[in-house]
Amino acid sequence: MISPFHILKKDLQTKARTGILYTQHGPVQTPVFMPVATQASVKALTSADLREVHAQCLLSNTYHLYLRPGTQTLKQLGGLHKFMKWDGSILTDSGGFQVYSLSQFRKISEEGVLFRSHHDGSKHLFTPENVIQFESEIGSDIWTMLDVCIHAKDPAKHDARAALEQTKRWAERAARAYQKTVPVQDITRTENGSYSVGNSLLFGIIQGAIFPDLRKEAALHMASLPTHGYCIGGLSLGETAEQMNESVLAVTDHLPESKPRYFMGLGTPVEILNCVERGVDMFDCVWPTRVARNGMVMTDEGRLNIKNACFRLDERPLDEHCDCFACRNYTRAYLSHLFRSGELASHRLLSMHNIRFLTRTMERVRAAITEGTFKSFKEDFIKKYQ
Repeated sequence: MISPFHILKKDLQTKARTGILYTQHGPVQTPVFMPVATQASVKALTSADLREVHAQCLLSNTYHLYLRPGTQTLKQLGGLHKFMKWDGSILTDSGGFQVYSLSQFRKISEEGVLFRSHHDGSKHLFTPENVIQFESEIGSDIWTMLDVCIHAKDPAKHDARAALEQTKRWAERAARAYQKTVPVQDITRTENGSYSVGNSLLFGIIQGAIFPDLRKEAALHMASLPTHGYCIGGLSLGETAEQMNESVLAVTDHLPESKPRYFMGLGTPVEILNCVERGVDMFDCVWPTRVARNGMVMTDEGRLNIKNACFRLDERPLDEHCDCFACRNYTRAYLSHLFRSGELASHRLLSMHNIRFLTRTMERVRAAITEGTFKSFKEDFIKKYQ
């Protein structure tokens, strides 16, 4: 299977690298942060806002879109891109984690996972095959496989082993379902070295909890399947930073370099840089918009809380180095007023700024890798945000 991923530069001191992932909706420069549009929307933001903050690729969720508005509805309306007026790339999570975390009832069998909707309690069945069908109906650029997720904090190894074995069997079925759904791999290399991609791509999800031997086994198994990239799932769920970093290395050490690696659900800046150092290329998280709705703002000088009294007369922008809409147009004093007054505009403006902070950070990460200064950049960055 042709990989539509081109590595541009490798860091000589770490496993960090820059690259371009080509999709139906254009190139995605990596390392990349993907804002989370779970239900076809990033909270408080429009698609125009996302273009403003230089988002390249969004993360949406099959579980949520399947339940509401329904994948057949999306297909009838021309697909998710047309539905939400977004012309960039979209990756859809298979929904395995949401089934695990949101459903009050779920029963895993060889066939798939039976669960009740968190909306109305109705019963539904996800299988490796129909999740591929649902993602096809959604029309996203990158599809992920159904997996079995367990809690990463202090799991029993026999439970992690059982979840991994089931995930491996489901992955094999999902790969076959993808090949039936997309029988012709329409990926060609152009004369200028880029790729033309005419179909959606397939990423497999690697499980194994916090056990390096299981993570290695999962990585080797997934590397044997015909996929375009890899997801690292089941982490950033309560385990220690040391456990997470060890688990990530156990995966990236055993995957081919020619395909992208995506850490699912990781979004704090320090954690992202730690994983870039270990060879991860793609990240998503609700963190920047969630903390924005609580008044936390990320800046080049560190964190600030816009609720604090010291900002009530502060006529500076949130960050003098930032080019986002909020920083170009408003003062800290005004944004502090909006937030303390409960005005919803504060959610939008602070969310735009925080996402732009992460996309700017990724731009600087890519530049540092290209220039051979990633390690020193990371050390300086961590001093501000630890």
